[in-house]
Amino acid sequence: MKELELKYGCNPNQKPAKIFMKDEKELPIKVLSGRPGYINFLDAFNGWQLVKELKEATGLPAATSFKHVSPAGAAVGLPLSDTLKKIYWVDDLGELSPLACAYARARGADRMSSFGDFISLSDVCDVSTAKIIKREVSDGIIAPGYEPEALEILKQKKKGNYNIIEIDPEYVPAPIEHKDVFGITFEQGRNELKIDDDFFSNVVTENKELTDQAKIDMAISMITLKYTQSNSVCYVKEGQAIGIGAGQQSRIHCTRLAGNKADNWFLRQSPKVLGLQFVDGIGRADRDNAIDLYIGDEYMDVLADGVWEKTFKVKPEVFTAEEKRAWLDQMTDVTLGSDAFFPFGDNIERAHKSGVKYIAQPGGSVRDDNVIETCNKYDMVMSFTGLRLFHH
Repeated sequence: MKELELKYGCNPNQKPAKIFMKDEKELPIKVLSGRPGYINFLDAFNGWQLVKELKEATGLPAATSFKHVSPAGAAVGLPLSDTLKKIYWVDDLGELSPLACAYARARGADRMSSFGDFISLSDVCDVSTAKIIKREVSDGIIAPGYEPEALEILKQKKKGNYNIIEIDPEYVPAPIEHKDVFGITFEQGRNELKIDDDFFSNVVTENKELTDQAKIDMAISMITLKYTQSNSVCYVKEGQAIGIGAGQQSRIHCTRLAGNKADNWFLRQSPKVLGLQFVDGIGRADRDNAIDLYIGDEYMDVLADGVWEKTFKVKPEVFTAEEKRAWLDQMTDVTLGSDAFFPFGDNIERAHKSGVKYIAQPGGSVRDDNVIETCNKYDMVMSFTGLRLFHH
């Protein structure tokens, strides 16, 4: 297949639309089910690059949950604790494969943003992973292959119209890429930057002790940022992104947005949230929305009399600001990556509130001394990579 006609482009009024290879070669994909659209393919191809690079960098199966051409979550296949299984709503599925753990982490980091995601997997989709995907609201999936039973499970979604794409894992794109904007063609070399341990060797802080897990988490943050709409900041802990701030014009707004998401991820593990008693039959999205409100500033939207009864069997106690801060103070050893330099120490101050211990960023600001000084104040470890990772 040399080209694939699409229903429309980014919006219904943008016709005609198609994907094709300019050199008239065969497309490196097969559509096994559904009819993926323009944005679906943007998410699929960006997500596939991300998980392919995560697998190459860590040696572990990888997954990402994409929405609107940025990852909502990305992770590698490390085992899940009992608490993580519970907050990701997979504690009833028995033993999970490493790939299933990767997707549970990627989907579970920011469930609000992952609603209706496009999934990318680094490895052949197995039954364990398909069972998780089957019960989530998702637009589609791309993977290098599917176990027969897993494919049948996925084909049951959306009354047989779930978008399932198989990509040739051996496909290598041309080294030069093009993009048309306003009838004008842009050309550049692909960002083929390889991220490995040496990428983080320039540690500029007084504390220079990078753990093996921190190096893995730094790689995850950098590779995730490589496929996140800039400006962007990514918080990572124990093999998964826990907060991604994308597309903000100000670096501090990226840091705050991603930090708030990381905080929410950790707050969901608190006894108060784990102890919430939901009414029988509540939908997954309604439950996730209720948790998000409960741990946020608008908690009365779900706790007011006449309202809470629709969601909870027992009215929850208010999760006070003091209680939330005390719980968040227990979050430690978080890694933060940034796709460009931090211009002010306020980014480090905000990162500290979310338990950040390790930082990777390009460096090169006129205020690098202030940023390093702020890191030293909190005994953080910061690496200057010397390379930006803008993605547009």
